Amino acid sequence: MTHAHAHPASPAAGTQGTLLARTPPSDLYHHVVAGLGEAARAWLDRTLDEAAAQPGAHGPVTAWELRLAEAGRRCGPEYADAVRVLILHAARADPDALTRVYLQGTAAERRAVLYALSHLVPGPQALPLVEDALRTNDTRLLAAAVGPYAARHLAAHAWRHAVLKCLFTGVPVDEVADLDRRAHGDTELARMLGDYADERTAAGRPVPTDLHRVLTLTGPTPTPPAAPGTRGPDGKES
Repeated sequence: MTHAHAHPASPAAGTQGTLLARTPPSDLYHHVVAGLGEAARAWLDRTLDEAAAQPGAHGPVTAWELRLAEAGRRCGPEYADAVRVLILHAARADPDALTRVYLQGTAAERRAVLYALSHLVPGPQALPLVEDALRTNDTRLLAAAVGPYAARHLAAHAWRHAVLKCLFTGVPVDEVADLDRRAHGDTELARMLGDYADERTAAGRPVPTDLHRVLTLTGPTPTPPAAPGTRGPDGKES
């Protein structure tokens, strides 16, 4: 596989948080290699070539799965998540392979799987991984779970609870992909947010600023039409 030359500007752009799920892999690659040293770039290119040549969707652990564990040591913690996403994409990991990595991997590898879902899985087959992450209290895993894949495929009831879980745990709602459109006109989400605010106030606890922001989004202010395939507040695709 031939890799394009790196762009010199903004080496860390697009490599943090759920931007990993929103940035096209080709752009992500450019951002990453711009910030890596020569040895790390060479390792990454070899690893991506290896993953593309032997994706191994089924069977025993593949070479590229082992490389996921090396990403931090080889490329540094700043780029490790992005590198893991690039490896998964190069391997064309299918839902079975992604599930295996998620269930057997470290928290960092689980995050990478969640970030990669929007690049690799067009349908809802990987929702069980998102649902599992939403049951945890790991804030980085939660942030990865509420990216574009969840915005496209998570049913309305589960999505509302995911937003509340972010408020409970302090995950910034900026991490919630497509928040404006999914929250727009959602009276049930507004009711849930109001109940939560009342509970906090009654207990003498501050109401998160993000709650007021989301509550405002549930109002009737006009919003642009949803992109094709995006679920609306009623859980139906537009």
